[in-house]
Amino acid sequence: MGKDVIIACDFASKNETLDFLGCFAERKPFVKIGMELFYAEGPDIVRQIKARGHKIFLDLKLHDIPTTVKKAMKVLSGLDVDMTNLHAAGASAMMKDALEGLTRPDGSRPLLIAVTQLTSTDGESLKNDILIDKPMEQVVMHYAATAARAGLDGVVCSPLEVKAVKETCGKPFLTVTPGIRFADGDKGDQKRVTTPAVAKELGSDYIVVGRPITKAADPAAAYYECVKQFLD
Repeated sequence: MGKDVIIACDFASKNETLDFLGCFAERKPFVKIGMELFYAEGPDIVRQIKARGHKIFLDLKLHDIPTTVKKAMKVLSGLDVDMTNLHAAGASAMMKDALEGLTRPDGSRPLLIAVTQLTSTDGESLKNDILIDKPMEQVVMHYAATAARAGLDGVVCSPLEVKAVKETCGKPFLTVTPGIRFADGDKGDQKRVTTPAVAKELGSDYIVVGRPITKAADPAAAYYECVKQFLD
């Protein structure tokens, strides 16, 4: 898979999600299914969206003891998603077991990426809430390097950290970057944000865009504007 725009389908129901996806006639967007929708509708929503021809990033951010994560990933491997993730804070043993669980008997598997630090986290909360005194970029790079050594395909990070991740882990190591807003858009609860065009300049492989598309008056137009800025 190459660079792409991933729409965060953060909806509460199947009907709302499928109605939204019906807005797109020209191309089938790559979509992210997160915890809200997955917990509301279960694995069947993944199957239905996949059957419609969409690529899927299943964003459940697994974080538990290695054995539990390995077993969970084995279940997720049967859903035919294209990408899934876990928290790098779970450490290397968890990530290695997750990779093993996600790999099917024929050797195929979805892309597996690690969340470094959420884009809603800033330096102040990193220090005061998580008790990590290192600078944000240093923490993200350490998590990324650990994920790379564990054999993962990439990380979730801010576009602002992409260049350093590539320098640390190599150009093929994927960067999936949320925190995308249009220049005139509301940042909401995001702290480390850029526009699609700036994310392209910074070298992001995938951008994840939620509310700027899903809450737009014309979601399809907003999506195609993201595609234009990021891919064209």
